[in-house]
Amino acid sequence: MGQYQPAQLKQYNPDAIARYYRYRPWLAWGRLLRIILSFAGFIISLKWDEWQNQVEQNQGKRATQLRKLLTHLGPTFIKVGQALSTRPDLIRKDYLAELVKLQDQLPPFDNDLAQHIIETELKLSIDEIFSEISPKPVAAASLGQVYRGRLVSGEEVAVKVQRPHLRPVITRDLYLMRWAASWLSPWLPLNLGHDLTLIVDEFGTKLFEEIDYINEGHNAEKFASNFRHDPQVKVPSIYWRYTSRRVLTLEWINGFKLTDTQSIRQAGLDPEAMIQIGVTSGLQQLLEHGFFHADPHPGNLFAVADGRMAYIDFGMMDQMEETTKETLVDALVHLVNKDYTDLAEDFVKLGFLAPETNIAPIVPALEAVLGNAIGKNVKDFNFKTVTDEFSELMYEYPFRVPAKFALIIRSLVTQEGIALSLNPNFKIVEVGYPYIARRLLTGESPALRRRLLNVLFKDGKFQWQRLENLISIARTDGEFDVLPTAQMGLQFLLSEEGKFLRRQLVLALTEDDRLHTDEVQRLWDLVKDDLPPNRLLNVAFGILTELSREGVAAILPKATSLIAFTDN
Repeated sequence: MGQYQPAQLKQYNPDAIARYYRYRPWLAWGRLLRIILSFAGFIISLKWDEWQNQVEQNQGKRATQLRKLLTHLGPTFIKVGQALSTRPDLIRKDYLAELVKLQDQLPPFDNDLAQHIIETELKLSIDEIFSEISPKPVAAASLGQVYRGRLVSGEEVAVKVQRPHLRPVITRDLYLMRWAASWLSPWLPLNLGHDLTLIVDEFGTKLFEEIDYINEGHNAEKFASNFRHDPQVKVPSIYWRYTSRRVLTLEWINGFKLTDTQSIRQAGLDPEAMIQIGVTSGLQQLLEHGFFHADPHPGNLFAVADGRMAYIDFGMMDQMEETTKETLVDALVHLVNKDYTDLAEDFVKLGFLAPETNIAPIVPALEAVLGNAIGKNVKDFNFKTVTDEFSELMYEYPFRVPAKFALIIRSLVTQEGIALSLNPNFKIVEVGYPYIARRLLTGESPALRRRLLNVLFKDGKFQWQRLENLISIARTDGEFDVLPTAQMGLQFLLSEEGKFLRRQLVLALTEDDRLHTDEVQRLWDLVKDDLPPNRLLNVAFGILTELSREGVAAILPKATSLIAFTDN
């Protein structure tokens, strides 16, 4: 091990941590005793309820007791509680509701110590960095506290200072958790799908990333780059000269917390517009960028006076692979279309069900639970309701929540909760599904075009009503233009790749031994105001000129018939 110390460990390494404490067990004994006594008191309370036949009536009381216990045990256990609040596969529903309330606020640590950390980390005196700095922190949380200051160069900044000795404390707690997990796992009736120590390791990895402020700064810049063309999203700049692993200096955001409806209205801003920005940008993170903010609680989202929404605190971020994004789009479409067999298969692809799982008995259960949650109208969909209903399935069927999706669920539930605080009648699908519909209809990638075809064709039959619904829903926010979609459709239809679709469309138009002129007429009535024939013909001829002479010769008869059909 050499001269290794927990405070020097930059990345989570369970083997290195275990080696350190294996040779110095006395360093963990006191902490272990405190944890055991704390949980022993909680377990005795549960047993006492059983002996007194008061389990049901004391459930709420015990859930609150657990929340307070985790807060008392400090930063690592607060983060554990927050992580567990998104795991219906591990925690009972009544405890989930209480853990969601778990806040990471703790009393601030000494200001002189905070200034000493700043000077030690940045190797500059406070006067060399700031012309002014708040005498007390403006916010204090489990991992650090924030000061408001002004650099000597004039910029107003937020200065995030990590709690002293945080890394050794977290390292010791993770060691004890992993040690306990290794011998507790066989005895716990948990539906994990893998070793409990792997969950501890995943948690440790994310926690070490969160306490590395250099990593947070890079996250912020990557996030800003993803939204660089979006005039509605604001991301604070990072001042790297005054940033280290334990001190982060970033642009101060003048704004209002999204839950402060009164101040938002007084500033002349529309809370509904803020909801729209928040949900749309959240979906962009998940379905376009794949890099998402996993902790969008009210303290991290601000309404700015110029109408933008600002994100802050980029410690808890995660990245999704392209295949995961695509499958997530599939799952959302299948959910809204109530294709529960396809949805069950999506759950297998996403890791919620093991590959060898027999989905036959699960499909009716999904339909019973999710069908009720969605209701008769897609606008009745409520994500929190779905997660609550879904948690009931966790103990009946072999579902598990992959760690990455625990963060996604936390992100979506939190965003919906913020939106509901601004508008009690808010429905996430009213904002979210138009975005998904636009993404499918504009189909800028082959993967999205395939997904659109999967939506429009079911069991080899063209779903006219689905296409009507997609177009109607996509147009609800007034930003959707049908012409680029028509252009993309014609381009695809006239290409070699569109050979299958041409054949399918002919079959669709003559399905059941009749011409489906009524369906075509309804579609045309829906889009004709946006697609006057001369505008559509210009697009069609533009596409033709882009094709090679050989290609034009091959598809000209098809193109001519298409144009003639549209003109009629």
